[in-house]
Amino acid sequence: MYLITNREINTKKKGLDIFGKKPNTKGAQEITLVEVQKRGKSWVSKPVTDNLSPQEIKELKKKYKIDIDVNDEWHGSLKVACEIFEMAMEKEKSILFFVHGYNNDVKDVVKAAQDIEQLYDVIVIPFTWPANGGGAISGATSYSSDKADGRQSASAFNRVVGKIQYYHSLLTKARRDNIWQRAEKKYPDNSAAAKEYYTELQEKSCQTKLSLLCHSMGNYVLKHTLMTTDSLTRGLVFDNVCLVAADTNNKNHKDWVSKLDVRNRCYVVINESDSALAASRIKPGDEQLARLGHYTRKLNSSNAYYIDVTGADNVDREHTYFKGDSVKDNTVLRGLFEGMFTGKSVEDTLEYQVDKNTYVIGNAG
Repeated sequence: MYLITNREINTKKKGLDIFGKKPNTKGAQEITLVEVQKRGKSWVSKPVTDNLSPQEIKELKKKYKIDIDVNDEWHGSLKVACEIFEMAMEKEKSILFFVHGYNNDVKDVVKAAQDIEQLYDVIVIPFTWPANGGGAISGATSYSSDKADGRQSASAFNRVVGKIQYYHSLLTKARRDNIWQRAEKKYPDNSAAAKEYYTELQEKSCQTKLSLLCHSMGNYVLKHTLMTTDSLTRGLVFDNVCLVAADTNNKNHKDWVSKLDVRNRCYVVINESDSALAASRIKPGDEQLARLGHYTRKLNSSNAYYIDVTGADNVDREHTYFKGDSVKDNTVLRGLFEGMFTGKSVEDTLEYQVDKNTYVIGNAG
């Protein structure tokens, strides 16, 4: 598994302990790609920091047929992007980028990512920001500390989205060019037939989907990436954007949610009984209004599909109802998230409530 982070990295430590509780010492906007592997009962973490050698760059260009200048400087992230995209294509899996919420250390993040991969058969790439509740402090001060780290982490996540967009564009262009060459070779003297065959091959080829899951305060990080004039998050990057249990204000949420551009759907998932968001709302501070993730009024973003899971079997007062006991026996809820996380449309299977502008999931065993 690969993690992207703006946390401080201490290579003198081992396993998941290399991830610190504070932003990178070079600044909160600094990002590091880290490979983590489970070996026995322990974790091995290896930052991907090295520049690629000229020979490695040439081999990547040849193998993946990507349009890059071999004389430019390229980093290990290019190689990782190629490998992940290839794995997704070969195994016909979607890729899900995951931004976690408040008071999560890296062990929590990795466990959640593993759970999501096992439940929904996707490749999960978490972006982990220093959401450790401020370390030794707790309560309202801890919450405020994470909100401050969330705001500071917005620029880092904005850079992450830019890299995702660039590498995805680079690799999908290579695939399209390869398919077009096959079509031209088959019909060298008939451009109309070549175009028709190209379309046919495109439809048959594995269309790897990229989606984004923001959970809880991860939505607060996303919100702040959209508040800058140079926001890369506004671009057409993801098939689905899933805003689950959003710990952000419901008030005026359309101002930032409407800026999200997606290939398919932007989903906002709500549980009115969410105990974590109920507790979040009573934290001190002027911003602690009704939370988007547990309030079914004023749902008015023009490009969002609001899904209300309140009252669905096993959801109860849960906050992370996309995994664990909430989806263990509720096949409808599990199928709902599986569709969202793999770039599909899911609202057609739900009942639409006009008065609230929400899609409602019913009970099912």
